[in-house]
Amino acid sequence: MKTEDNDFLVYDEDDAVKFILEQIPAELKEKINEDTINYVLDVVYDYYDQNGLLDEESVDETDIDEEEMLQFVVKAARKDKIDLDEDDIQLVLDSEYEYGKSVGVYTEED
Repeated sequence: MKTEDNDFLVYDEDDAVKFILEQIPAELKEKINEDTINYVLDVVYDYYDQNGLLDEESVDETDIDEEEMLQFVVKAARKDKIDLDEDDIQLVLDSEYEYGKSVGVYTEED
């Protein structure tokens, strides 16, 4: 996955949460709700920040290690006792990625 830092201006977190909620299967909506999605997005933001991916000076494309980011979120969720397993978190991350692609923040790797 690639992202361009200057494209975060078109990223609307409220729209992202709505988009992600629409992607969640009905049987998981009780477990994966607006609060848990916001939690995952906040941890992803922390991941980006800790890895220098939110540098406002940079407009270069950035490669994101998706497995490393998943494990970062899984570890945080366990620490914070959030009731999401790795598959739940991957579903949220995949849906967030689809939202990002829909607004032009992410592009597929060649």
